[in-house]
Amino acid sequence: MTKKTIRAIDALQEAQKIAFAPFIFQTTVTLRKLGVFDLIFDERGLGGVTISDLSKKLSVSEYGLGVLLEIAESYDIVTKDAQGKFELTKTGYFLNYNKTVEVNMNFTNDVCYQGLFHLNEAIKNGKPEGLKELGDWDTIYDGLSQLTPEVQKSWFEFDHHYSDGIFEEALNRVFKNRPKTLFDIGGNTGKFALQCLNHDENVKINIFDLPGQLKKALANIKNEGFEKRVVGHEINWLHDNPQIPKGADVIWMSQFLDCFSEDEIVKILKTCVASMDSDTEVIIIETFTDRQKFDNAKFVLEATSLYFTVMANGNSKMYNSVVFMELISKAGLTVKEDLAIGEFHTMLVCKK
Repeated sequence: MTKKTIRAIDALQEAQKIAFAPFIFQTTVTLRKLGVFDLIFDERGLGGVTISDLSKKLSVSEYGLGVLLEIAESYDIVTKDAQGKFELTKTGYFLNYNKTVEVNMNFTNDVCYQGLFHLNEAIKNGKPEGLKELGDWDTIYDGLSQLTPEVQKSWFEFDHHYSDGIFEEALNRVFKNRPKTLFDIGGNTGKFALQCLNHDENVKINIFDLPGQLKKALANIKNEGFEKRVVGHEINWLHDNPQIPKGADVIWMSQFLDCFSEDEIVKILKTCVASMDSDTEVIIIETFTDRQKFDNAKFVLEATSLYFTVMANGNSKMYNSVVFMELISKAGLTVKEDLAIGEFHTMLVCKK
């Protein structure tokens, strides 16, 4: 990678931004929650809005709005003209109205923010030391069903935002060979299973997950009237010698394996291999850091790796494709198809 040339004063400015990054993050969260961004945007046709008008319409003190908007202006989130009227910059607009940014901010604020203070401990100990801020569990997956409603909402919205969009596109390949039995490993809330059940009236699905998530998935499936075609299996992949039954035509794992360490991924895949025959397909969906078209997508994945480090389990990450291919081979699988899917994802179709 070519070294970037930057003036010392500009480098110092960037360093100061990092030093005070939590301040601007919480400023942005607060401006969104107070409705300041919305009101500024609504008044854009009038050339912006003053602090005085914002204070009257939002019932927030001019002092409070002042300290927030001053630093927001310094970070190029808002601009102020000679008459003291504020407008959103493009950055401010995306912070308030881009769905992906909203999901990321809520996830950072509600799920990760307090726990990130323990990152140093997590790196040293190899454990999710920040998880104690949410509850007393070994991994966040053990406690998902027990998170407070706000935290749970932000976690699932983040999870679904980066997975649900590719399900429909994936279905055509999943059902290419008309599988009769599909194993959904890490079924989450049952969203993919429901799409499969609606796509093919004959397919039967086995869902494998921790008790809390499995209960939620089966309840959602029952609400849609598909319970006769679905079987749930409680499983904890971190326990010794996990096993799944034989009989799957397709074993599906979407953004599941990145929740585990390299050794654990190999163990999971070897468990699948032991249940497979020569025709069984393992379909893996992942977002690889080295296969992103845009730098901001790679950055989001690298930040997500730190979530795994400090909050989720202490030993997993968003992987690059080279490492992942080695793990697949080590487990006794071979990649038959390597497909780009959606904007960020890769689909790997594997066999023994």
